[in-house]
Order: sequence, then structure tokens, then C-alpha cells
Amino acid sequence: MLAALFSHGISELFGWKPFLFDGTPFAFNKVALMAVISTVICSVIFIGGSRKRALVPSGIQNVAEAGYEIVESSIATEVMGEKDGKTWAPFLATLFFWIFFINIWEVIPGIQFPATSRIAIPMYLALQTWVIFIVVGFKSQGPKYIFNAIFPPGVPKALYILVAPIELVSIFLVRPFSLAVRLFANMVAGHVLLTVFTLMCIELLKANSGAYQIAIIPLPFFMLVAMTGFEILVAVLQAYIFTILTAVYVGEALHPAH
Repeated sequence: MLAALFSHGISELFGWKPFLFDGTPFAFNKVALMAVISTVICSVIFIGGSRKRALVPSGIQNVAEAGYEIVESSIATEVMGEKDGKTWAPFLATLFFWIFFINIWEVIPGIQFPATSRIAIPMYLALQTWVIFIVVGFKSQGPKYIFNAIFPPGVPKALYILVAPIELVSIFLVRPFSLAVRLFANMVAGHVLLTVFTLMCIELLKANSGAYQIAIIPLPFFMLVAMTGFEILVAVLQAYIFTILTAVYVGEALHPAH
């Protein structure tokens, strides 16, 4: 069925060519444009919401404060504790909302393409988290950070020969990979499903469609509506998961296990 819908291959879903500086290291395509616009939206919300603080917030200030407080209370302080959570809340709030805005393009009419369905963006975000928690670990624990990470307390010494390599691989290699792949795979899957149901509706509406084909149009249409609502939830959920895992990793790096 996919071959019939995409005559030039499934790559049609992701083949957005640069429209500026093509053929140079500064090539700029629609994915980059969505990332820039998402950055501008985040900046407008939080800079605009914090410039003139009123005792009773309204408008953009209300949106900024409500969004920030949700991330601070539900992610930052919940995972990292009161002191560390408040310190890291600005970064975590920025991370959450930026991922959300680049995800939500998936349901915007005329675009319907999440920037995170290109592996470069999830990989960048994952590497950013990886670098941050390693730097924080060395800054807060010193050279003992690696030792504390791969030799967790409470494990019988005889088992360290097995536990240490597993912890080394899982913490310093698997974490960035799993962060990137989880975000990328979920957004790709949603993008493909929405595209398939949209094209099914278009194909069934063609002039040469039979009466029985037109009669079943409501089925893919209702699935399209349902999947659109579901993908809004996925956009929020994936931003939440990425942000809370970042908070967990940074929190572990700040304080060694006891």
C-alpha cells in the first residue's frame, strides 16, 4: 500500500530539500525554518511574559508563568529536589517547550511535519543532554564521578566485574542513543500514520473512485481526526519524557548514589 501511495518511495515523506544556500554547509530547509520559528515562539512567550510582571498575570504573562510552573513543579523539583530543581527549572522549561513546539508542527495544516522526525534534531538534543550531565558530574563530584557511576554502592564486590561494564555502557553510551531514538521513532511513526490516512482520503475522493470507495471515506477520515488528536498528546508526552529523563540524568550526576 505504501508503494502505491508514495510513487517515488517512502523518502517522499522526509525529502525536504534546502531552499537557501543549497550545496553549502549553511543549507537551510523547512526543518531548519521550523526550528527557528519554534525558537522565536519560545523567546516571545518567556521574554514577553517576564518583561512586565503584574501581580495578577494575564495574557502572555499568564501563559509563560503557568507553563514554567508546570515544568518546575512536575519535573524539576519533583525529580531533582527543591534546591536543584529551582536552579535547573529555567533550562528544563526551555527544553520542554522547544521540543513541544517543534513536535506540534506535525498537526499544523499545510505543514504536518514534525522537525523531530529528522534524526539530526533528536540526536543534537540527546548529545546536548549527554554533555551536560557529564560536565555536571565532573564539576560536582570530581574525577570520582566515573567511579561512582560504574561502581554503584550496595552491589557485592564479586559482581562488579559484570556490573561495571554494564553501567559504563548504559550510562555513557546507551543514554544519548535511547534519548534520540525514542523521540525520533515516535514522531516518525505519527507522521507516517497521519500521511497515510490523509492520502487514503484523497485517493478515495478522486473522480474515478467507485460508489463503494466513496462510501468508506468516513473510515479513514475519522481515523485521521482521531490520530491528529492522539499526535497532539504524543507531542506533549515526548517533550515531557525527554525533559524528565534529562532531569533524572543531571540529578544523578549532581549527587552520587548512597
